[in-house]
Amino acid sequence: MSLTRSKIVILILLALTQFLVVLDSAIVNVALPEIKDSLGFTDSSLQWILTAYVLTFGGFLLLGGRAADLYGRRKVLVTGLAGFTITSLLIGLSQSSESFIVLRAIQGLTAAFMSPAAMSVLLTTFKEGHERNRALSIWSIVAAGGAAAGVLLGGIITQLFGWHWDFFINVPIGILTIIGILKYVPAHIKEESDKNLDLPGAALITFGLIALVFAISQAPEAGLTDPYVIVSFIASIVLIAAFLYNESRVKHPLVPLSVFKLRNVSGGNLIMVPAMASMLGMFFFISLYMQNILGYTPIQSGLAFLPFPIILGTMAWNAPKLVDRFGIKKLLTVGTILPTIGIALLTILPLDGNYFIHILPSILLIPAGMGLFFVAAILAATSGVPARESGLVSGLINTSQQVGGALGIAVLAGVAAFATGSSSTLAAQLSGFHAAFIAATLLMVGALFVAIFVIKVPKR
Repeated sequence: MSLTRSKIVILILLALTQFLVVLDSAIVNVALPEIKDSLGFTDSSLQWILTAYVLTFGGFLLLGGRAADLYGRRKVLVTGLAGFTITSLLIGLSQSSESFIVLRAIQGLTAAFMSPAAMSVLLTTFKEGHERNRALSIWSIVAAGGAAAGVLLGGIITQLFGWHWDFFINVPIGILTIIGILKYVPAHIKEESDKNLDLPGAALITFGLIALVFAISQAPEAGLTDPYVIVSFIASIVLIAAFLYNESRVKHPLVPLSVFKLRNVSGGNLIMVPAMASMLGMFFFISLYMQNILGYTPIQSGLAFLPFPIILGTMAWNAPKLVDRFGIKKLLTVGTILPTIGIALLTILPLDGNYFIHILPSILLIPAGMGLFFVAAILAATSGVPARESGLVSGLINTSQQVGGALGIAVLAGVAAFATGSSSTLAAQLSGFHAAFIAATLLMVGALFVAIFVIKVPKR
């Protein structure tokens, strides 16, 4: 089934929106040393360039998704995209570390409305079945492959033009995408008959997720016994529990708990957390291995990942045909087995590693699985959901991805730091990397168990 010209244009615009979100979270990693020197960040404050964005992005995703359902998907999408574009310009013009961190938090907030609104438009534009499968395969290519592309682009742009252009590049792309969306994406009819937004529920889950992500991000450096970490963990548990109680009682819940009665919606979100934790942690540590142990430059590290988006894109493009033939469950199973093997191979990386012998096999296996995994997981988490709740499930799956990613980098960094100890030798660093890859492998095994025992084969 081929897509019409108008739907192809809409899909390109939605993919560009998601690419901006993914690119901006990946591209900044390569620029951290230059930003640190330029704006006077300390070693301890530098992490807030990443943490400020993740806190607000992960915290407001559910609110952003529900707002799209209630107030119009195109309106919320364009508003979020405009805010993201303006904030990117202001970040590039930043003159102090304090203003940079505040603007990064605002940028994460605007992205939290952009991303679920874009996916919600996709789910309501493309009919469930092969048409939506094809659209989600392209979405998955952008969402997962954009991170690998961001590492390469970040190295090139930072080295040639300076860190400011890592953010300035968003401005023309954002403006052109807004113009395209206003021209080609129809103003969707609101699916809900009223605009009752569950503000208490929104506040509880937003601050609950912010407390959780804050605790996860601070735990590796401050330690699990740090008072701020303990209080944040306890606060997140209390707030999320209060949110669940609130949702079961209010007339217009932010997240109707009945959606979790759909087993694959629950399973699709559940599998995303350990898988994203493992995969993003893998990106982080294999980059450190190449630069710290093998002495690669940022551009060389980016080029080393070049097969990644190509293979992932090829597999994700063909995933809809494979879904039609084999079903979601089998694709999810294979999509978790291949990355599990690929990450397990990284647990034996040597000090004098060779790219083609020790790294490339994993660079081939992991994206081959990820291309299948993302399409199948998103299909599982969105299949059979009524249109009026499309923004909600988009926010849910995005939240699972963000919390999983934050959890992965924080937990694996803690594991690596514990295994490394106080030694600064290359051998000690490598021991830490090995421990992180072992933990990442175990997380993928957990995702595999969800694929086998939780995801069910939907009726055709």
